[in-house]
Amino acid sequence: MISIIIPTYNEADQIELTISKTRVAQGSHQPEIIVVDGGSQDHTIRIAEQCGATVVKCERKGRAAQMNIGASIAKHDILYFLHADSIPPYDFITQIVDANKGGAKSGCFRLKFDIDHWFLKTNAWFTRFDINGVRFGDQSLFVTKEVFIEAGSFREDLLMMEDQEIIHRLKNLGPFKILNDVVVTSARKYLDNGVYRMQGIFVYIWALYYVGYSQERLLQLHRRLIRKHKL
Repeated sequence: MISIIIPTYNEADQIELTISKTRVAQGSHQPEIIVVDGGSQDHTIRIAEQCGATVVKCERKGRAAQMNIGASIAKHDILYFLHADSIPPYDFITQIVDANKGGAKSGCFRLKFDIDHWFLKTNAWFTRFDINGVRFGDQSLFVTKEVFIEAGSFREDLLMMEDQEIIHRLKNLGPFKILNDVVVTSARKYLDNGVYRMQGIFVYIWALYYVGYSQERLLQLHRRLIRKHKL
């Protein structure tokens, strides 16, 4: 079985939809759903509890710390990290279990945005390739608990790019599989900031991360450039 871990921060407008659609997509399986909240000031926690999720409050804000806490209390042998604004494909649990039985120790789905825009469709098309540079948390991530622990979990000193960083370590510990189906993720950041402007910001921050900019400087840029940011 699978433990689904969803980090949240002020997701009252999204979390009910995510949990309900995830339950529909789970097929005949009965996973546990763990919502780890990073200090929401809206009704995220109440809504998640009403939806039947196990809710844990994280004293530290930041997806890495939140996801690590979720993993630490997860009951099952496969962890599935899902963003609060992303919906997995139908029967995703069967697909993950089958991939694991086939030897995959970690992996993800391809990406699709919830609006029809040629640039975002092109952007998402590249997620079918096994290239670390296009591997982000919006695609979700499954990993066996054993490998996740062996990898050392998410780095909590990373306020950004924690999803990029862990992929390198996971691939060193076993086969990584990109599943032939899509997670549908919200394009709300693109709508709030402009599609081309938002992509330019993402590429800019991604490049600065790889040339060694500190997390503090990256966070400052993120907050200054991105409207309605949640970091």
